[in-house]
Amino acid sequence: MKAARNGTKDGLEKTKIAMMRKVSFLSKKDCTDDIEEDSGYLDVTVSELKHPPPQLSPMPEGLSSQQVVRRHILGSIIQSERSYLDSLKRILLEYKKPLMEAEPRILSLKKIQPVFYRLKEILQCHSMFQIALASRVAEWDNTEKIGDLFVASFSKSMVLDVYSDYVNNFTNAMGLIKKACMSKPAFLEFLKKKQAASTDRITLYGLMVKPIQRFPQFILLLQDMLKNTPVGHQDRLPLQLALTELETLAEKLNEQKRLAEQLAEIQQLTRSVSDRNLSKQLNSDQKQLILSETLIETVYGEKGQVLKSKERKVFLLNDMLVCANINVKGPPDISSLVPIGPKYAVKWSAPLLQVQVVEVGQETPQRKDSIYQQSGSKRLSSTNSQGKLFLGPPRLYQDLQELQHDLSVVEEVTLLVGTLQGSYQNLNTTVGQDWCMALQRLIRIKEDEIQCANKCRLRLMIPGKPDKSGRPVSFTVVFSTPSPISKISWVNRLHLAKIALRNENLPGWVCVEDDEKTKPPFWCPLLACQLPQYDKCFTTHLLPVCSLYYSQNVMHSPFNDCFPYRYQLWMSG
Repeated sequence: MKAARNGTKDGLEKTKIAMMRKVSFLSKKDCTDDIEEDSGYLDVTVSELKHPPPQLSPMPEGLSSQQVVRRHILGSIIQSERSYLDSLKRILLEYKKPLMEAEPRILSLKKIQPVFYRLKEILQCHSMFQIALASRVAEWDNTEKIGDLFVASFSKSMVLDVYSDYVNNFTNAMGLIKKACMSKPAFLEFLKKKQAASTDRITLYGLMVKPIQRFPQFILLLQDMLKNTPVGHQDRLPLQLALTELETLAEKLNEQKRLAEQLAEIQQLTRSVSDRNLSKQLNSDQKQLILSETLIETVYGEKGQVLKSKERKVFLLNDMLVCANINVKGPPDISSLVPIGPKYAVKWSAPLLQVQVVEVGQETPQRKDSIYQQSGSKRLSSTNSQGKLFLGPPRLYQDLQELQHDLSVVEEVTLLVGTLQGSYQNLNTTVGQDWCMALQRLIRIKEDEIQCANKCRLRLMIPGKPDKSGRPVSFTVVFSTPSPISKISWVNRLHLAKIALRNENLPGWVCVEDDEKTKPPFWCPLLACQLPQYDKCFTTHLLPVCSLYYSQNVMHSPFNDCFPYRYQLWMSG
């Protein structure tokens, strides 16, 4: 309104918008708010006297069981939204406002604004939603309809914009809070006092993470509401539309959060690197993090015994693989207020093209373009051990060899017992056959153990420093993944990242926009790779071309972690 009274064009436009929307009161904005607010943002103050919170009336008699359940779910929506609004108000009133008004300054304005970025707009979005929710709750017994309200409130582009900005900035905000706690004792003491004074003892981090969790909570509540909405009910289709809108919104926010976390991981890794050359590579704009996970590195002795095992953080980037030690220690008083996050010490790094996947028992690495496939329930033969490929830890493999040796000996003994002329107690072919069956059962159990262990074992051959004569030297590392799906994902993405480094997959066709403000996407939208393919009808003829395609937009689907490949075959006449 100050700008409007001064006659500026910006103030006139905002006044027109306010009149069109019939906004009764526009609050004054502080000069510091201009740092974080967009020019199109309309700061509206909602009076709780004019717009009291939604209140569900007493339950009438004669309701069906589904109607009763729907009323309880509606009550949960009301309660959770009220609690969420209270949390947003606590952040702004108990944390941001005292920091802005503190004399002397506890935290500079340049740091306060990024920490609480977009929280005021999120509060406004949900204040408007609460007004509409109160109106709908008042007439619930007549309409029993809630889905269209969610569609109208959260399908607007403004909601996606403010939540996207908040999610993208969340990692940066937590980093600023962590640095301020370490460098400014007054700020750390301020956070401690605020937590101690609160009844629920919740920290600032616990309050600020709630916007990220809000839409998943909405989705769960609406899913329960839809389950208890009969077919033909007027609220069923609106609920389905609302779930579609919220799930789409949550998916977009999750993807943005994932990208922001990946960027933060690379930055955290870069800060822990002492090698200038490696640090320069990690700081490259074209460096992309494809996958990172905490894996267990295991070192085995000559007899297959485990010598040591330790957690490592493994980073798969678009052109290199990095393994780092994890140091999670931090000041306890700070870690209780905000997640410190691990610190890394790089153990080794290797160019991706020189990294090879080797299954246990293989003497040579997998072929360059080979694709890992799950072995399923296929068993290893126990009768022909020569030239056989065993997959599993060395110790289990050694146990299996010993059982196979014992089985062959018992089979020979059984044949010799069958040639005896006399009859002896407990020395006959029946006893020998029982021994053979028992050993065969143990062999099958050991084979299953080997296969299960192999499904979670990732064995990599990494290039090392050349020896004194200049010949290349490589070493082998063995990681245990959390699940078989995780191993499949690692192997597949390793191969796909190597395919993406080929000349035919380099994004040379992408150009920067003329204004030089639009950053071109680094990942290729499509990957191509030639693989041999046999025709089922003519197995003796090799088809000339089989191209493998991989689209980046399906990379992070759980289903495509197992089956991320798309094939297209050209048949020549």
